[in-house]
Amino acid sequence: MTRATWRTRLGFVLAAVGSAVGLGNIWRFPWLTATNGGAAFLLVYVLAIVLVGVPGLLGEMVIGRRSRRNPVGAFGELGGRRWRALGGVALFASVVVLSFYSVVGGWILRYTVASATGAYFEAPQAYFAAIDFGVAAAGFHALFLLATVAVVYAGVDRGIERATTVMVPGIVVLFGALAVWVATLPGSAGGYEFYLSLDTAYLRANLFDVVVAAAGQALFTLSVGAGAMLTYASYIGEDRSLAADGTVIAVLNTGIGVLAGLVIFPLLFALSVPPGTGGPGALFVGLAGAFAGLPYSRVVGVVFFGVVLLAALSSAISIFEVLVAYLVDEHGTTRTRATGGVGGLFLITGTVAALSPSLFTLLADTVANLVLTAGLLGFLLFDGWVLGRVAIEEYRSGAGPVASLGARPWYYAVAVVLPLFLAFTLVSGLGTVVGVAVTATQAAAVAVVGVVSAIAVAVRRGG
Repeated sequence: MTRATWRTRLGFVLAAVGSAVGLGNIWRFPWLTATNGGAAFLLVYVLAIVLVGVPGLLGEMVIGRRSRRNPVGAFGELGGRRWRALGGVALFASVVVLSFYSVVGGWILRYTVASATGAYFEAPQAYFAAIDFGVAAAGFHALFLLATVAVVYAGVDRGIERATTVMVPGIVVLFGALAVWVATLPGSAGGYEFYLSLDTAYLRANLFDVVVAAAGQALFTLSVGAGAMLTYASYIGEDRSLAADGTVIAVLNTGIGVLAGLVIFPLLFALSVPPGTGGPGALFVGLAGAFAGLPYSRVVGVVFFGVVLLAALSSAISIFEVLVAYLVDEHGTTRTRATGGVGGLFLITGTVAALSPSLFTLLADTVANLVLTAGLLGFLLFDGWVLGRVAIEEYRSGAGPVASLGARPWYYAVAVVLPLFLAFTLVSGLGTVVGVAVTATQAAAVAVVGVVSAIAVAVRRGG
C-alpha cells in the first residue's frame, strides 16, 4: 500500500500550524493567562515554547520522519516490539484530548449559530449553564465530529492539506482584523496593560504554579505528546529541514496565540468583564455575553466564533488522524473503514464527556496535561537513549549547514535537560490526580474501559 504524502512543504507547515493553533490558543490560553497573572504567564509561556516546546516538537518529528509510521508502528520499527507500548501512550493521549476537545468544538459550533440570533446576549451565564453539558451538548459534539471525519476521510493531501491551507490563513486574517477593530474601543487600554505589563511580584510569589501551567500549555498548544506531529512528520520527505520547519511552526503558532490575546483581553476590558470570568467557560460567559453591548453585535459574534471554529477543527483533524494512521499502517485497514471506526470511538467517548461535567473537567485539565507530559517524556527519552546517533542524523537530514549546527545542543536537551524537567512536572501533577473527587475518578475509569474496548473492536473490524 502506497503511503500518503504532503503535496507541498507549505501544505505540511500550515497543517502542522493548524494542529498547533486550535483551542489551545483561543480557549485555553486566555483562561490560563487570566488565572496566572496575565503578562507573568505570557512571559513564562513564551520561554516554555522556546525551551521545551520547540525541542520537544523536533523530537517528535524526528521519530515520525525516520520511521514513516504512526506512533505505535514508529516505536516498533525503530526500537523493536517492546517499545510499541510507548506509541500506545500517544494513542491514549489522543483519545483523552479529542474526547473533551470535540465537546468544546460543539460549544463553539452552537455559539456560532446562536450569535446570528443573539440567543445568549441577555443572560450569558444562564445560557452557557443550560447548554454546556447534556443531550444537546452531545448532539453538537457529534456535528463537530462529523465535520472532522469528513476532512480526514478525504485523505492527507486532498482533505487535510487542502482544508488547512484555507483555514490557517483565514484564522490569521480574521483575527488580525478583529485585533485592529478592538484597539479602537474605549477602555481597551486596560487589557493591553494586563496582558503585556509584567507583575514581577506576582511572578516571584507564584513561580512554581505559573511554570507548571505554562509548560502544560506549551505542550498542549503545540500538539506534542499525543503523536499528532509524529504522524504528520511521517508524511514528509528527507529533503526537508526539520529544524527550519519546526521553528516556523512554533513561531506561527505562538504568534497566533499572542494575536488571540490582543483580541480577547482588550475586548474584555473594553466591556468591563474581569479576565477569567467563567473559568473554562470564560470564552462563552465573560466574552460572548458582552457582545450584546457592541455595534453589529451579531456580526461580531458570528465572525469571532467562526474563527474559533476553524481553529478547533484544524486541531481536531490532526488528533483524529493519529488513530486513523494507526489502523491503516498496522492493520491494513482502508482509510474509509479506519475513519468510520475512529469516528465511532470518539462519538462514544465524546458523548460520555458531554454528559459528565466531572469527567470533562478531569480530562480537560489534569489528565490532558499528565498524558501529554508523559507522552513527550517518553518520546524524548527514546530520541536520546534509544536512537542516539540516529536521532542526530535524522535531525541533520535535509538541513543546511547552519541548521545542522544545532543538532548537538538539541540532542543534549532532549536526552537530559528536558526529560528531567518533564519528569519533575509529571510527578508534581500526579499529586493533583490523587486529590481529585472520587466521582470524577470513577467516571474516568469507566471512560478508559470504554476507550480500550472501542479501540479493540475497531482494530478487529479493520483487520
